[in-house]
Amino acid sequence: MIDLVAEGVDLSLRMGDMADSTAVARKIATGARCVVATPAYLARTGIPQSPADLARHHALVYSQLGDTWVFRQGKAEETVTIRGRLRLGAAEGVRAGVMADMGLAVTTEWMFAPELASGAVQRVLPEWTLPTIDLWAVYPSGCLATAKAKAFADFVERILI
Repeated sequence: MIDLVAEGVDLSLRMGDMADSTAVARKIATGARCVVATPAYLARTGIPQSPADLARHHALVYSQLGDTWVFRQGKAEETVTIRGRLRLGAAEGVRAGVMADMGLAVTTEWMFAPELASGAVQRVLPEWTLPTIDLWAVYPSGCLATAKAKAFADFVERILI
């Protein structure tokens, strides 16, 4: 989290709940989340068959999402606290760790869309769902959003929905 005004940033994209009620924000997408891993990681460690199996795997934890994951299947719900092999504050780090066969991760589907389509990563526990996550366009408070910032937010919204 940065001070957009102090840093001279016109637009920030943030995932999750908007904790700062003073920010000028617009929800631009709601993304499905899933567990992903590379075929190489899964060949080495085995494919989890239930959410409880995740506790025995190395996980790359995106600190904004935490290390406790809630899965649903029909009316059943399972909560799993995983061992974080690596805790990261940037989604790009989670992505790089997964692609380096370091472990599995809970992520948005859009973060790995090309790799899921190509088979470079695979969905783990596809019959279970996780809560969705919102993506927000956040503008500096007290300032009018620039036309470029609005256009970029519109572009991101179009490609994600």
